Amino acid sequence: MKVVLASQNRHKLTEIQAILAQYDMELVLQSDLGVHVDVDETGTTFEENSLLKAKAVMEATGMPAIADDSGLCVDVLGGAPGIFSARYGAPDCVTDRDRLNYLLKNMRGIRSEERTARFVCVITLLYPDGRKLVARGTCEGMIAFEPSGEDGFGYDPVFYIPSQGCTFAQMGADRKNIISHRANALLRLEQMLEGQK
Repeated sequence: MKVVLASQNRHKLTEIQAILAQYDMELVLQSDLGVHVDVDETGTTFEENSLLKAKAVMEATGMPAIADDSGLCVDVLGGAPGIFSARYGAPDCVTDRDRLNYLLKNMRGIRSEERTARFVCVITLLYPDGRKLVARGTCEGMIAFEPSGEDGFGYDPVFYIPSQGCTFAQMGADRKNIISHRANALLRLEQMLEGQK
């Protein structure tokens, strides 16, 4: 069975492909099918936005679709940037570095013990017959006082994981892909697919 990934991201494709292949599912990017759906993320939760993306691509292709929505939630900021992680500080913040600096500016003066945060990822697998699997994964950490590391993207250079002794941007992709919020969501999805066998 072919499943469409509601993304243009080939790294994401590779990551999810490995799991779905075990269940006789071939994952393809929407762009590889000539589908270019730009979804207006009007949801108020990661779950709602993930579903909006999966639904739009499923309806455009008539095939099962999988989508994820993810972001950084900082406790002292009331969960911000949350679902707005990719648009945090807009219109002044247009690059990943702009958004990262805006976050650090908003956390100026916050003590280390109050800098708790988590990355959240919600993955939705939606079938044309109405079946739906929703998997949520998180990764707990802290917001560092300054960026460290060259790998990763987005907020990775300031997302520090005490148990690992480094930021996401310092640990390298292989290690990150074992403990990340997306890895945890994919593990949960795998458990759900196993339960459907």
